Amino acid sequence: MPSALRERTVLPPEDPADLNRLAQGLIDVEAAGRAKLVGPDGSHIDIPDELYEVLRDVVGALSQGLAISIAPHNTMLTTQEAADLLNVSRPTLVRLLTDGEIPHTMRGRHRRVLLRDILDYAERTRTERRSALDQMAADAEDDDLYDATIDSRPSR
Repeated sequence: MPSALRERTVLPPEDPADLNRLAQGLIDVEAAGRAKLVGPDGSHIDIPDELYEVLRDVVGALSQGLAISIAPHNTMLTTQEAADLLNVSRPTLVRLLTDGEIPHTMRGRHRRVLLRDILDYAERTRTERRSALDQMAADAEDDDLYDATIDSRPSR
């Protein structure tokens, strides 16, 4: 096992033919047991289901020409990297940091954010949005708003 985990970006190969065959093979495989990693010496090692799913995702993305970044959760991000990950502007991210929505540290006068804190925030907001939409749908159903739209006449 490597002594230090590091962030790493893997680009798709120039000739994706082998990768495409592997991706198709992973899609077609029936889950009949534990996945195994076979070493160059022929040794077999069982791998956890979670790792197998990650490998399938990586192969799928690379076969579609997408680059993959692998980073430990304790990776420190700049505010621009964190904003890009959340798909928000840097000023919006800075506001979230100063409002205490996402924990951060200061390195001199620069803010730094842990990757795990960004991922936690993204999951928290996704869950809150899903809950709010479910509540809106339930309220609309309770108020018979779905029936009101079915019987409406065309406006023209």
